[in-house]
Amino acid sequence: MKRLGILGVTGSIGTQALDIVAGHPGEFKLTLVSGHRNLKKLLEIDQAFQPEIVWVSDPEAFSLARTMNFSARLVSDGTAFLEPERMDLLLNAMVGSAGLLPTLIAINHRIDVALANKESLVTGGDLIEKALNRSTSRLIPVDSEHSAIFQCLQGLEEKKGLSGVILTASGGPFRGQSQEAIRPKRASEALKHPNWSMGRKISIDSATLVNKGLEVIEAKWLFGLSPENIEVVVHPQSIVHSLVRLKDTSVLAQMGFADMHLPLHYGLFYPERKPSLLKPFSFDEIRTLSFEAVDNEVFPGLGLGYQAISVGGSMPVVYNMVNEIMVAKYLRGESAFYDITDTIALEMARHAAVKNLDYAGIRELEIQLKNRLK
Repeated sequence: MKRLGILGVTGSIGTQALDIVAGHPGEFKLTLVSGHRNLKKLLEIDQAFQPEIVWVSDPEAFSLARTMNFSARLVSDGTAFLEPERMDLLLNAMVGSAGLLPTLIAINHRIDVALANKESLVTGGDLIEKALNRSTSRLIPVDSEHSAIFQCLQGLEEKKGLSGVILTASGGPFRGQSQEAIRPKRASEALKHPNWSMGRKISIDSATLVNKGLEVIEAKWLFGLSPENIEVVVHPQSIVHSLVRLKDTSVLAQMGFADMHLPLHYGLFYPERKPSLLKPFSFDEIRTLSFEAVDNEVFPGLGLGYQAISVGGSMPVVYNMVNEIMVAKYLRGESAFYDITDTIALEMARHAAVKNLDYAGIRELEIQLKNRLK
């Protein structure tokens, strides 16, 4: 039985991971779960799955949780419990840069990490790479695109035949529209993703294509690639989740329905291939696979991501944190759609990148940005 911790258990990724745990009795033991404010959902999970520890990260919610009928041990900081004596695998499905510290701690403690928190690598890729070099921990990508690449690379000896990767993008809810048409769009419209059922923040990131910029940076660290060897192509059907270019010009692709249960299933059971409860893929349901170029003028968020990783150092931290701040404002109705990427571009232009930031330096820069843009 695999001892499993899930951070961000009340979110979209976390709840889908619980589907897999429930669907495979005897395979997993939940030792730690975390949530932020959704106490009703946390209590339901506590009662249904009986984790040993429930981490409530919001201070007010933690105080309220202590008055509720949780059977698990309640803690306000679960990082102290990320230890190999307690878990074999940590699924990090937290939202935003807050996921970096738990990722680093788990790796330092030689716990395998199934990573759905792409911001860990975007903001602290260099730190994570160094931690992995000192550890026996395995980093298993759970994002559908990076899981697809990871799966395609299995059996490719030390990536010797790898030439580059191609990340696919659905194009989001505003694909094919002009800037003029998109400019007045409200968050309620941006949240209507055509293919995927996702959380609110990642849905907005998909609409701006900043999500693909974050994924380019993530791919650089996961697969040791330079930005020019990472391509992005729009694939409206979201069936081909990503592709791998090999040095002999072959291209490998991983396909499946647009369902996060599939990469989660692979990540939780890795390195085994276990039968899943998902319906089998069928070409009877998919008659067309099409691909098109990204419109970088209408969706500048992707180009800014390439710029951030090309500059390197602290620039991806700025790219990610400004996006987090502006997406939150957009979801609250306090800013317009293009304010997100316009502000990212402005803050990147005014930032002098710093090399080799430690964790404290990353957090200090993020706090500075939050104070300026709040």
